[in-house]
This record gives sequence, C-alpha cells and structure tokens, in this order.
Amino acid sequence: MKLNKFKKTAICFSLLAAFGCTDNFEEINKNPEGATTEQLEQDYNNIKSLFKPAFSRIYISDITWQYQIQQSLQADGWSGYMITPVPFGDTNNYDYALNPGWNGYAWERAYVDIIANLYKVEQRAKGKYDQFYAWSLIVKVVQMQRITDMYGPAVYSKYGAEGSALYDSQKDIYLQMFKDLDFAVTELTKRIDAGESSTFKGTDLSSYDGDYTQWVKYANSLRLRMAMRIVKVDPALAKTEAEKAVNNSIGVLKVNADVMKVKSPVDLNVIDVMSHSWVGLFMGADMQSILGGYQDPRISKYWNTAEITPGEYASIRNGVTYPSGTTYAKFSQTGPRTKTGEVTWMSTAEVYFLRSEGALRGWNMGGTAQEFYEAGIRASFEQNGAEGASSYASDNTKKPLDYVDPLFPENNTPAVSKITVAWGATNEENLEKIITQKWIATYPDGQEAWSEFRRTGYPKLFRIKNNKSGGVISTELGVRRLPFAQSEEASNPAGVASGVTALGGPDNGATRLWWDVDAPNF
Repeated sequence: MKLNKFKKTAICFSLLAAFGCTDNFEEINKNPEGATTEQLEQDYNNIKSLFKPAFSRIYISDITWQYQIQQSLQADGWSGYMITPVPFGDTNNYDYALNPGWNGYAWERAYVDIIANLYKVEQRAKGKYDQFYAWSLIVKVVQMQRITDMYGPAVYSKYGAEGSALYDSQKDIYLQMFKDLDFAVTELTKRIDAGESSTFKGTDLSSYDGDYTQWVKYANSLRLRMAMRIVKVDPALAKTEAEKAVNNSIGVLKVNADVMKVKSPVDLNVIDVMSHSWVGLFMGADMQSILGGYQDPRISKYWNTAEITPGEYASIRNGVTYPSGTTYAKFSQTGPRTKTGEVTWMSTAEVYFLRSEGALRGWNMGGTAQEFYEAGIRASFEQNGAEGASSYASDNTKKPLDYVDPLFPENNTPAVSKITVAWGATNEENLEKIITQKWIATYPDGQEAWSEFRRTGYPKLFRIKNNKSGGVISTELGVRRLPFAQSEEASNPAGVASGVTALGGPDNGATRLWWDVDAPNF
C-alpha cells in the first residue's frame, strides 16, 4: 500500500488551505502571455476553464491515492462495498479509530479544486452569462451535497466573505441548494424553450456534452435525491421538492442514455488500480452476502472470483484483524464494472428507486411504488449488461447469505437480513427492498450508499468485528459523519466553532447529521 506519503500530503494541502489566499492573487496569476480581459472573454474562455477540475475532482478519478483518502478509506468501506485489508496501526477508519490525516481530505479538495473555481464563475458570469452561472450552481450542489452529507455544517452562503468563513447548518445548506437548483432549472429551461444552442459544448466533459436538457434532467434528479434525504426531518418539504422534480416539464433521468457519467482524464479507474495494481482493495462481506444470496448476475460484473476459492467469491468483513498486509491478497478483487475509466455520478436506476420510495410514501411520482421498483432493477441490469431482470425481480425465495471467512472461522457471522427481492406486503419491508436494490445499483459510489444507510438503516449490514473507537462510535450504528478538517481548525477556528454549534454535538464520528435522526422510517 502507498500510505507513507498521505500524512505529508495532507499537511501540504492543509498549508495550502491556510495560506493559499492572498491579497495580490490577480497579480500572481496574471496571464504570462499578456492576454487582455477582452481576449480572455472571447468564447467565454475566462469562464469555461473553471469548470474543468469538477469533472475529475468531485469524485477523484485521475490520481489513485487521492481518491483513496477522499472516499475509499471512508464511505466505500462503511457502505459495505469494499475494504482495504491492510493493517494501518492505531488509526484505522475501518475499525472506527478514525484517522484525522485522511478524513479532512475530501473537504480540502472540495474547496480548493471546485468551490473556489465556481465562486469565480459566479463573479464573472452572474447577471451577464447566466447560463454558465446556472451550470455552476448545479455543479456546486453536486459537490456540496457530498460534503454536507460527510461532515454536516459547512461553508456555503458565506464562502468568499472576508475574515473567518462561518459555517451554515446542514438544514440551511439544503434549503439553499434547493434554491440554487430552482435558479439553474429555470434559467436553462428558458434557454431550451427559446431554442438556444448550448454554449457548454467542448467544456462539458461529462456524457451530456453540453446538452442543456440533460443537465436539467440531472438537476431535477439531484433535487429528488436531496428531497428523499430529508424526509424524516421535514416530510412536507421533502414531498414538495420531490414532486417538483418529477413533475417538472423536462423531468428526471428515465432511460440509461440519461445516466450521468464522466470519463477519467487519464483513462483509468482508480478503484481498479487499488484493487489490482496495488492488490489492496477487495470485496466487502455485505456484497457477497447480498449479491451471492440473491444469485444476482451483477456480482460477476462487479467482482472477480477469488484465487483462494476457485470459481467462487471470497470477501472480507469490516473490522477484522489482519495478521499481515497479504493475508487476504487472494480474495475477490474488482471486476469489469471498474475496468472502464468512466465514473457514474448518478444512474437512472437510482432515480427509479427514489421514485419508488416517494410513491410508497404516497407522493405523486407518476406511477406506483412497485412499478418504479421493478423499473429500477431493469435499468440497473441493463446498465451492467446483466440478463434475467424479470425473473430476478419476482423471486420470493432467495435471501442474503451468512458470512463465511475461508481463513478465520472466528470472523463468521449470520446474515442480518431475511428479505427476498420480490415486492412485499408492508411499507417497511418494501423500503428495505428498495434501499437494498438501490445499494446494489449505486455501486461503486460508497458515499451515496453510506448516506442512505445512515438515513434508513438499510441495507442491513454486518457489524464490524473489532470496534477500536474507545466507546465513541457505536458498533450497532456505525460511523455517522466525518470530523471537521484539521486544516480548518488551523486556519478557520471561528468557522469550525460555528460548525460545532450548528452540529449540536461533539465534533466526532458518532454525532448524527441534521437529516440523520433516530426515528421510524414511517
């Protein structure tokens, strides 16, 4: 594993965050070619370049070790998807002894790489080139939804303010994100209705290639995702926003051609590199239990069979003891799904499962909960090139498997869920089915899967074997958030203090976020 440089790198970026802003910024960054402002504004060149980092840095897809400490060592493991089976000493996120040197990295990269650039877009485009400002708001919401769902309170409305940047509460961030999407959808829809040609082409590095209509669909789908996230804390607003998303004239993602994905600029997949080149990322026990139990054909798309159990899969339970860094080296590594350099930001399958839950709650989603549930399964099968979606969706027999460790029987544990795939009888049973299928379809985005697990308690995941948090984090509940970045504590202590106040609890991994409440799902 390549962890020896992580702490040094985190320190470097902490210093950048602390001292990177300077009064003579414009002078330092003066164009060496001597281009005038007018020349830079031709074809919006002074704006377009600011979008480029978002396509490889929101979900880091170009530098493997950076993705590892942005997400792989946190949510990808806590979601039950995958695990890095290497002993890390006394600070290891997988056994809940959280490592602050890793856990602030997502925050730092978000503000340095994305938010700083989008702030410049706002300054240069708002009121002048509002199509670009609208686009920047969608991208901003993509990034900040991830950040607030990791940390809770964050710098949003006061970004760019002089002096210490105070944090908004997560509730206020969500409210502002909804408003930002309002502006973006209205502005782009106006241009679509007017027949305006897209000015994003050539700059948009996603599969949408600048298509205004596709970006509106994506914005509406983001709204639907966020609406569902807040259903337990503000059900009335959740219903309003979800119905607004689905009933918009342009609508949400509906076919797999709508899937939002981005190609890595270096034509590799960082997850594949970690799993195969580094031999350091393997199948999580929950993946084998659920996909194996359902005899889900997507398992062969997501994972390779294991050398230690030829022709079969072998997975690793979170929080087990690793005798050495090579103990689990012959277990199941990632499969064809992560051979491509494409990163999926949102799938059509996810949107169908969101609509299914909305319909289950009695909202106007344009169909029944069962119809959308089965449509989500079909969309995911199609996206992954799997066959047999109809028979799979109607199966009322197969259930998740017990976990068996081929090397250490003391790690074995019974399956924690007893649900089948076929549509059930009660709301709670069907919610578990919806979220479990969404979890399968959302792979490998552990951040979104971890958020839904915290919101609903589904899918039911194995508890870690060894909890080394010193009693801070519950084995039953798992990690609920990331502590604020160390760089913020050094450079913006007043901001961190405001964040802790807004959080309403200690700045540790056990404090629940605003939408993460201890309450029934219905």
